[in-house]
Amino acid sequence: MSFKNSTAERSTVTRDTIKMEVNTGNIYESIVALSKRSNQISVELKEELTQKLQEFASSTDNLEEIFENREQIEISKFYEKLPKPVAIAVQELLDDNIYMRRPEEK
Repeated sequence: MSFKNSTAERSTVTRDTIKMEVNTGNIYESIVALSKRSNQISVELKEELTQKLQEFASSTDNLEEIFENREQIEISKFYEKLPKPVAIAVQELLDDNIYMRRPEEK
């Protein structure tokens, strides 16, 4: 999934808990689903960022290259401006884009 085009909030907003529990019927179940999904998003974003930063890594770094690698700085700034994983997960839950499996149900 592309997190770059997410419509999630970039700042803190107040959410209606009633809307969050509509899909699951239980607010605690919704919170667990949000927690697991935000962890998945966080891992995916970190892997993507690490992969992009490694493209610019060189085996022989001198002190000037470490402080002046503009490509790495721009990539890092871009990822810092993205919405937080929890905000993306909340937006996915409200848009009903999270699939929740319940092993006790058949």
